[in-house]
Amino acid sequence: MNPDAFGLESALVSRARTGDEEALEAVFHAYRTQVYNLGRRICGNEEDAEDVLQDTFLEVCRSINRFRGDGSLWGWVRRVAASKAFMLLRRERIRSGRTVSGDGLSPDAFGVAPREPTGPIDLEAALSRLSPVTRAVLWLHDVEGYTHEEIGELMEKTASFSKSQLSRAHRRLREWLG
Repeated sequence: MNPDAFGLESALVSRARTGDEEALEAVFHAYRTQVYNLGRRICGNEEDAEDVLQDTFLEVCRSINRFRGDGSLWGWVRRVAASKAFMLLRRERIRSGRTVSGDGLSPDAFGVAPREPTGPIDLEAALSRLSPVTRAVLWLHDVEGYTHEEIGELMEKTASFSKSQLSRAHRRLREWLG
């Protein structure tokens, strides 16, 4: 279902704000794949993506009244999902006792050391070699269309941090992919 089709989004949001379970379910079905994919790209694994999906829609159900309608519903849901993904990454970092270095997270900051390629490398493998934060900045900026200011706000960092992470991601991908 595309909730934007035929101007249904505002009607769907109005119903969801009253607690209408069918409307909330429609929001879930409309965006679950996109939220899962965003969580997968930021967190780097399916289990965490499932957690992001669940946490996102729990928050959407609790907070639908905070959606002002300034932008699209998907834009708001996407922002909630990205925030939940970053919170999950921060919790994991705190739980594991790993720290953030001066220029971002080290490649093994979440227990995943970069792999050396053993043969031809594809984009998916190259992305998996990036640190979770660098990969998230790349995905949010280049694929999702976030600005550096928005990414900085989501990550509780500066826009300059986002720019440097994106530059690092592009440089490493060029090195790895040729």
